[in-house]
Amino acid sequence: MYVYPRAHHIVHISILSGTSYSAFKYREYRLFWVAAAFSNIGMWSLIYGRLFLMRTLTGSEVMLGLVATANLAPVLIFSMWGGVLADRFNRLKIVRFTRLMFAVATFGTGILIQSGAVEPWHILVISSVTGTLLAFDIPSRSAMVASIVPKDHLGGAIALYSIVFGAAAIIGPILIEPLVSNWGLEGLFYIIGGSYVLTVITLFMMQTKGHKVTATTRTALAGLIEGFAYLKQQRSIFSVILLGITLGVFGTSFDTLLPVFTDEIFQGGRGVYGQLRLGVGIGGLIATIAITLIGNRIRPALYLTVGGIGLGAAQIAFAQTNVLDLAIIVAGVIGGFKVLMGTMNTTVVQTLVDEEFRGRVLSINQLTWGASALGGLLMGYLAQRFDAPFAMTLGGLIAIIATLSVGQSLLRSFGLGSQPNLINKPTQENTLHNKPPSTS
Repeated sequence: MYVYPRAHHIVHISILSGTSYSAFKYREYRLFWVAAAFSNIGMWSLIYGRLFLMRTLTGSEVMLGLVATANLAPVLIFSMWGGVLADRFNRLKIVRFTRLMFAVATFGTGILIQSGAVEPWHILVISSVTGTLLAFDIPSRSAMVASIVPKDHLGGAIALYSIVFGAAAIIGPILIEPLVSNWGLEGLFYIIGGSYVLTVITLFMMQTKGHKVTATTRTALAGLIEGFAYLKQQRSIFSVILLGITLGVFGTSFDTLLPVFTDEIFQGGRGVYGQLRLGVGIGGLIATIAITLIGNRIRPALYLTVGGIGLGAAQIAFAQTNVLDLAIIVAGVIGGFKVLMGTMNTTVVQTLVDEEFRGRVLSINQLTWGASALGGLLMGYLAQRFDAPFAMTLGGLIAIIATLSVGQSLLRSFGLGSQPNLINKPTQENTLHNKPPSTS
């Protein structure tokens, strides 16, 4: 069993007691958080840098959708196997390898751009490679959080981890414009590669003990089947994942179509694109900080449902906006609701799942992200067939309807409190393992 090191020389500030920030007491979590910061700054820049590169090369909305699909479809296909590996091998070692390969792929992209040989199919292939790496990276990386902080700090640790995404969403877009202007797109990708190298270095500073659980089956295939059997019995977890998948398919129109709105609606270039992305990042960061300060008073099911409805409504509002300043504000609202949804989804699942199934359940939960590959392709097609505002409006409407439908069941299962309803969980676990209830 992993022993959590005591924090040394930490000043405790009473105003932050009961908030999420006490997770920083633990050295392993601090290193994990710093590694995530380097990695996610690179990831945000990589995703939108590739979209902008494809737009520059082709000017096709469908090709933008294909970039999103190429990156996320492997997550949809392989993430469950990534979860099986996360429950059989050392999770930290898996993440070290995948992040190193991200650096190699990113440096390779920069070399292709600098040589003048880059073509659209290169972007699609490299996106597929990084998507495959993500499929094996995300389950292990997500499952690591519960291994480096005590369970009573888990919710706070997840919320603090979300700050990385919010901050990276701000820093990433800020980097794109000055780096491309001064060093070209190849310079952008070289610096992204450097951020991944820093991630790997930080991960090697962490201890490998505590990141491997005992396999519950003899083969990987049996482990995958067992994971589905476990999820089938955990109805609350299943409801959260189902809602996330639905919103993954129909709530992706904003990210995919933002370059189109930049060019066709706001008549801008990289500068306008960066301003809109910055608005998203600021909104996400504000939402994340608010979540960390709310702390134990969070009501996951309610906030998750509000986030889905709010995201759909904000996308509809953005689709009807042709004033840039107003669009930046609405983009911030979208960013806030996206963070709220993502944080509540992860918090609920991580809290409910048992350790020996954590990797597999979190890998299935990644279908909420992989499903956006289908949504990206669909929205790209609709934008080209009709127009971008129509596609984004339709996506927002479906997101609202889906959230209302699934959210009703979710709220019945969880209630409106700060803690999910766990009444049936022990019975489900004991049925799965065919053993009597524990008397401890």
